[in-house]
Amino acid sequence: MSIRRFSTGITLLTGIAIGFLSASLGTRLLTPALAATDNTLKKLPDLAAIAGDLEIVKGKVPDQSHAMTDVAMHFSNLWFAGEKQNWPLADFFWSETRSHLAWAVRIIPKRKDNAGREIDLPAILQSLENSPLKQLGAATKAKDRPAFEKAYRFTLEGCYSCHKAADKPYLKPQIPTAPALPIVNFDPQADWPK
Repeated sequence: MSIRRFSTGITLLTGIAIGFLSASLGTRLLTPALAATDNTLKKLPDLAAIAGDLEIVKGKVPDQSHAMTDVAMHFSNLWFAGEKQNWPLADFFWSETRSHLAWAVRIIPKRKDNAGREIDLPAILQSLENSPLKQLGAATKAKDRPAFEKAYRFTLEGCYSCHKAADKPYLKPQIPTAPALPIVNFDPQADWPK
């Protein structure tokens, strides 16, 4: 037998041995991994239970009218804070108004009007944020009462435009006649408690 044939035979036998060992050890090494995967699959949550829990949570989440009631309360109080020139309080109510408007839009981002057309509430809110609410915030920060009153009225017009777009023209916002929170003292010079 030639050395070349002998070398080829040894190489072939070595390859077969390595292949056999790899297959044998690989199965033993993979068995724990497969078992871990099987245990992981057993630990996956029950999708039906998750769906049931989600329905329970949905039933507890406030609806859009609740969020808008909060908007009305904060926006009303904003008027009285500006009227009394309590600018830190006005800034607080301006910020809360914006936050609760965003919340209302997250609750129902799209509505259908009476004709079945989709109303994009995030786009309307962005328009409100970019113009009247922005002007109102700037007037508040500048402590400019005439600019504040003008921007407040402009924001009310924007609110009413949204109500009309949502087929709710009967929701006509107005300059408030009384604060929504009578417990809050709007006088910036008042001592506490009073």
